[in-house]
Amino acid sequence: MKRVLVTGGAGTIGQAVVRRLIADPDYEIRVSDQREAPDWIREACEVHQGDLRELDEAKAATQGCSHVIHLAAIVGGIGNFHKLPYTLTEVNSALYNAIVRAAIDHAVERFTYVSSSMVFERASEYPTTEDHIWTCPVPKSAYGFSKLAGEVWVRAAHDEFDLPYTICRPFNAYGPGEMPEDEPGIAHMVPDVIKKCLALTDGQPLPIFGDGTQTRTLTHVSDIADGIVTAMSSPAGLNEDFNVSASDERTVAEIARIIWEACGHDPAAFALEHLPTFEVDVVRRWPDVSKAERLLDWRAKVGLRDGIDETVAWLRSVAAASA
Repeated sequence: MKRVLVTGGAGTIGQAVVRRLIADPDYEIRVSDQREAPDWIREACEVHQGDLRELDEAKAATQGCSHVIHLAAIVGGIGNFHKLPYTLTEVNSALYNAIVRAAIDHAVERFTYVSSSMVFERASEYPTTEDHIWTCPVPKSAYGFSKLAGEVWVRAAHDEFDLPYTICRPFNAYGPGEMPEDEPGIAHMVPDVIKKCLALTDGQPLPIFGDGTQTRTLTHVSDIADGIVTAMSSPAGLNEDFNVSASDERTVAEIARIIWEACGHDPAAFALEHLPTFEVDVVRRWPDVSKAERLLDWRAKVGLRDGIDETVAWLRSVAAASA
């Protein structure tokens, strides 16, 4: 029986990863998070609650675990990257510094670092392959830099201490589990736009950041979780990096239209209000996913419209329950 530590397991992707692990009888799961874990996690998993920036806490969380999936980080939407550049750099670096050291000291069998598509913030190759990481310019945003630095940390631990690793880069995660924030841009795009859509009255345009020609490759959170666990558990994933993503590149305007219709608005009345965007707003995001297909026999399964419909229904149910 393998025991897997999921750091940040109470977050949106973390909970999806835990659900995926629970479905596999080969794993016992320990979740570590500063946040209170939901009841279903406490019933099914061992829970460690502590600040993983502290090495003693990281070692306590990792003790007895054969595998680590490191998700704990400050994340969020594009607004968060600009609002908290120092904070997220400080926190994220402290987290992987401690948890990687703990993994080295406990000789874990596989350390899976969940990076971000933002390491390809300034990509010039499309679709973007994993190998582009070696020629892609360094990210301009503090968040992208912090996630790239985590990759460097993990590879360095492998080079010096033979830490077995896998790097996964999710692209544009969405799905049930992430709530929109009061301030636009702090949450990711999908919950943010759904909240705006649900609040619109007839005749109002939907506000979006930028001109809408930016592209994204939205990937359902259950697909991301499945990709991470598949990469972690596969011998072919050892000391490799993978884009964990769907392959359907869409413009922000196209995604906004899909959300508009999923929220029940008249398709013929679709209209956008273009708001000034942020200093760093990636123009294009379209990954090459052939490596995961070739080495892991993995591909995303959830179609975009089905995933958006599910997410809208979930947010409606949460709103109704809290009303």
